[in-house]
Amino acid sequence: MMEKQQIVKMSCVNKSFPGVKALDQVSFNLNSGEVLALLGENGAGKSTLMKILSGVYTRDSGEMEIFGKSIGLDWDANKARENGVAIIHQELNMCSHMSVAENIFLGRELIKNRQLDDKAMNEETRRVLSQFNMDIDPEMIVGDLPVSKQQMVEIAKALSMNAKILIMDEPTSALTSKEIDELFRIIRKLKSEGKGIVYISHRLEELKHIVDRVIIMRDGRYITEMPFDESKMDEIITHMVGREIKEKFPRVRCKKGKTILEVKNLNAGRMVRNISFELCEGEIVGIAGLMGAGRTETTRAIFGIDPKESGEIFIDGKEVPIKAPIDAIKAGLVLAPEDRKKDGLCTRLSVMDNIALPNLDILCNRIGRVDRKAERKMVEKEIADLKIKLAGPEVDAGSLSGGNQQKIVLGKWLSRKSRVVIFDEPTRGIDVAAKVEIYNLMNKLKQEGIGVLFVSSEMPEIIGMSDRILVMCDGRITGKLSHEEATQDKILTMATRFENKLEGE
Repeated sequence: MMEKQQIVKMSCVNKSFPGVKALDQVSFNLNSGEVLALLGENGAGKSTLMKILSGVYTRDSGEMEIFGKSIGLDWDANKARENGVAIIHQELNMCSHMSVAENIFLGRELIKNRQLDDKAMNEETRRVLSQFNMDIDPEMIVGDLPVSKQQMVEIAKALSMNAKILIMDEPTSALTSKEIDELFRIIRKLKSEGKGIVYISHRLEELKHIVDRVIIMRDGRYITEMPFDESKMDEIITHMVGREIKEKFPRVRCKKGKTILEVKNLNAGRMVRNISFELCEGEIVGIAGLMGAGRTETTRAIFGIDPKESGEIFIDGKEVPIKAPIDAIKAGLVLAPEDRKKDGLCTRLSVMDNIALPNLDILCNRIGRVDRKAERKMVEKEIADLKIKLAGPEVDAGSLSGGNQQKIVLGKWLSRKSRVVIFDEPTRGIDVAAKVEIYNLMNKLKQEGIGVLFVSSEMPEIIGMSDRILVMCDGRITGKLSHEEATQDKILTMATRFENKLEGE
């Protein structure tokens, strides 16, 4: 067995941004041939620490050693790459108009006769992709690939650099279960070759498959470290959040009321075929299914983003002709989308602007001027009600943690007293404590008589929070389960019924 050596040592590292101390005297170490899980809530400082290690940020103070060599404050991304450090960022960092090969070789292009050697780059890319069983054409334009394939290209890019220190920040957030299994195989292979891997993930159930040791951070500080032990998961979570979380899925029981939303025979493209269901007061309905089942496409069709071919939508018993999102919003049906940064927020605008923008029709007076007093009152109410953590409503929405961003997306819709709220992957990329806060918000809506429909790829989440579950496969509903009936096996069986679809459901 290869002897492990310390390849990264960081001591008393500090980093501040305007108004925020992101890292406070943090220590960190990584050994060769190990997978280290770096854990903590959003805002704990994990990504900041890793961006310092990979040269994206410069530390304010503190010591750093790579392979026993002292690293000065002039450490940057180029020097990090030259010294074998590669990072796979949580936010995909791809040039969508360029090919897969061009993205993988960006900044280190192969040149022949003073010209780009496209043939050599395509061949090398094909070799790297095949080495890791990635079925992707090197000449495909990255923007034409689904998000899961883009994520695999990002991983392939890091692997193609032959990095000795590999940082993975939420690498599985957009991957299918099959692709996750393949990624774990790759990680185990890299570990056997003596590579050191830092693994950041909020999906704690993944750790048992690959992780040797954990380091836990909270509020920009190092808290503790320990060998990974699945039996100590509750202890790990307590260290992460600073308190015990008694219940992962705090589902509440409510009396089922009248039907709020009814969808009849909805069709919109290949992935939305004959969708019919009802949503009542006092219940949360979850939509389960494998990647590509048509769950997100269904929410987009209901909300009016994608044109529907046929079908009817009723809210409180009245048919609502939804041809665009504005029709849905005015009818009291709103969507918190899967990609909150791309589709749900204007990240460079303030929290106040984000909450106020979709509500200008109720904030403007007769001559079209915004009532600033009413605007501030609306924004401050949502910040207080949703317990959004921020310095003030003027801060940019993009500077907040994932959980707080999700609350802003929700807050702008709750200001309208909406009747139906659709969540698409509401807890993707947020920490365990923030997840519970989102669940509690869903419960609050349910208790107030607002209909909640949500899509999730996390099967325990769907089972834990749903009163009823709709299972989709290949664009159709293939099963319906009550909370009491639902098991992972039943859902998975229904999610793979490609030949036995429930017509008209």
